[in-house]
Amino acid sequence: MEFNFTQMLEHHLLDHVYFRLPDIFGVSLPVSKHVLVMWLSGVLLTALFVPVAMAARAGRPNTIVSLVEIFVLFIRDDIVVPNMGPAGRKHLPYFLSVFFFILFCNLLGLVPFSATATGNIAVTGALALCTFVMINVLGIREQGFGHYIKSLVPPGMPVWLLPLMYPIEILGLVTKSFALCIRLFANMIAGHIVILSFLGLIFLFGTIFIAPASVAAALAVFLLEIFVAFLQAYIFTLLSAIFIGGAVSPQH
Repeated sequence: MEFNFTQMLEHHLLDHVYFRLPDIFGVSLPVSKHVLVMWLSGVLLTALFVPVAMAARAGRPNTIVSLVEIFVLFIRDDIVVPNMGPAGRKHLPYFLSVFFFILFCNLLGLVPFSATATGNIAVTGALALCTFVMINVLGIREQGFGHYIKSLVPPGMPVWLLPLMYPIEILGLVTKSFALCIRLFANMIAGHIVILSFLGLIFLFGTIFIAPASVAAALAVFLLEIFVAFLQAYIFTLLSAIFIGGAVSPQH
């Protein structure tokens, strides 16, 4: 049978519906492999953090609690507080949720026969939309609607430039979230394409002699993808904190 590299990429990278839940109010509810991965991420996060939180609150430290605490303190002290000030501590649960959810989805995507949910632009778009909502809702809540709208443009701007600057700044809010979406999506799907490409060389050349080099290259990229899984979760969380911090405290 002739090897089709395009079909292999589509099978591993594109989403596929596995089954459908009963319709609710006439709305179809398909469950795809990316949905299953996100559900699994949510279950694993709950199974990990509920016992960790209970142990930490009860004063029963252990290795897992200490490891999770390292990540929590890092996100709080090196991402949230520097970009949002001390007031950003109350928003820490959002950033922790975003970081660990993206991280778990990224790592689950490296498991054989699994799928990378963050390689789906609909998933990264939804995550970016959450940050977009947080930017505007928290900005309006902290500053008030009038002050928030006023803060979109730099102070001292000539009045005649305001009709030009406001559409540009509003477009900038959208493009920030769009950049979050595309950055995460592109980085996660690119690594999988490279890994599959190296493995596909074995079938494309039709000889086993290229297998050691192809597998070695794919393994090297796979190890790099583990680092990228953490890096992309960090970058998404960091940029979210920067954008939200700019809306909550324009002077910060």
